[in-house]
Amino acid sequence: MMGIQINSDRGLARHAYTTMLERIVRGDYAIGQLISRRTIAKDLGISFLPASEALQRLEYEGLLESRPRAGTRIRIPSRIDVEGHFIVREALEVQAAMMFARTSTPGERAELIKLAAHIDAAANKQSSNPLEYLALHEKLHLKIAEYSRCETLDSAIKNQSSITSAWLGAMKVAIPRKDGPKHEPLIRGTGAAEA
Repeated sequence: MMGIQINSDRGLARHAYTTMLERIVRGDYAIGQLISRRTIAKDLGISFLPASEALQRLEYEGLLESRPRAGTRIRIPSRIDVEGHFIVREALEVQAAMMFARTSTPGERAELIKLAAHIDAAANKQSSNPLEYLALHEKLHLKIAEYSRCETLDSAIKNQSSITSAWLGAMKVAIPRKDGPKHEPLIRGTGAAEA
């Protein structure tokens, strides 16, 4: 009976983690906003323990921070945090792109060429929604990571993506776009080594 409760708690903690991650990424919480474990548990209809486990995982991943006598809050990134995050993310994405060039199938490359062309077209439209553009841009990079066929790299990029999305969502800003296509030629170039 004890093993069933543990497995049940893990499932609830996983559900709480996923729900909270989605809320943070959507920008439902402001940067620095306090998060109560008890309120989260009550809101999700779960006990304190799985809610606490979910928030600890989010803290480990860099989305939350806990301070003695202050509680848990949405992490406030410093300028150094943001710069360091993007340096790490760039390094991971470069590695993923190199592996994608070696391991992707012609069908995967064709899929991403279409997605990249769509992103480049959206970048050149003045009337397009910046958040929609950002979502498409993120989708492209996550697909490149997935098609790299390295689960550890894919997982690391997804974690970096969650942090980026949370910061942008909480700050209600989007990354500025530059004119001109840049994604489609990049994806097309990944198959050049095989041609």
